[in-house]
Amino acid sequence: MTDGSVPRPPRPTSSGDRARGAARPERRQEAKGGAEPFVPPQDLIPRLKTFLDLVVREMALSMRYEIPAEAEDAASEPRRAQEDDAAPQKAVAAREETGLLVRFSGEDEDILLAHNGELLLALEYLAHRWLHLPPAFHDGVRFECGDFRATRLEELKLSARVAAQRVRETGQPFPFNPMTSRDRRTIHLELTGAAGVRTMSEGSGDRRHIVVYPASKK
Repeated sequence: MTDGSVPRPPRPTSSGDRARGAARPERRQEAKGGAEPFVPPQDLIPRLKTFLDLVVREMALSMRYEIPAEAEDAASEPRRAQEDDAAPQKAVAAREETGLLVRFSGEDEDILLAHNGELLLALEYLAHRWLHLPPAFHDGVRFECGDFRATRLEELKLSARVAAQRVRETGQPFPFNPMTSRDRRTIHLELTGAAGVRTMSEGSGDRRHIVVYPASKK
């Protein structure tokens, strides 16, 4: 669709333009092919605290937050997430251990944890955007309140086992709702080696989800 304007004739190019134009593809290729920049956790802390102070103040939350002291000394590069969600459990644990864990506490804990931790997870997502973290490093910055993470982990594992049993009994695939890469890994890992079933991630973006299939079906 056009706006009805008359296109301008092309501007004559000079030798300088041609030189600059020849250099641009190289710069683009270098930026595209280069590795995602790693920012040590201790360098993220000041920016993360600025974000947290802003959130608590602007939302008038009666909450405190703390970043455990050991995170201040974390200097190891988090391992890059593999394309397969079912990355080895040891690699996932290593990446999370070298990252930052923010613990919230206070009178408004119920607000953060309402609707399955909807606000807590939303703030975590906004923090990733604020810090300009590539998706591969999202697991390195986590928000916790009470025992939300531990409870969520057990719920996911139970859901995985129930889904697997249903697939074994009916012989039909069982699709989960879309979920985060971290939650998908939990499902994958829980059902790794489970009799009679296999898991696959399908979809893309916000619609990416897990499907549990009978092991016999391809």
